[in-house]
Amino acid sequence: MSKMLVIAGLSLAVLGALLHFAPWMLDWFGKLPGDIRIHSGHTRIYIPITSMIVISILLSLVIYLFRR
Repeated sequence: MSKMLVIAGLSLAVLGALLHFAPWMLDWFGKLPGDIRIHSGHTRIYIPITSMIVISILLSLVIYLFRR
């Protein structure tokens, strides 16, 4: 359990540094086919379905590799 918490913390730190110093590397997030964006008047609805599926697959792969 502690190993997974350390890995999760380090992953969040790396993601935070990436967002701070190199935000252009994550420009693809939310712009994939299947992500829903609805704009009407003053209302904006954003549902990143495909992006979250990609993130879920990547995280599952990383967790599988660390548990192995």
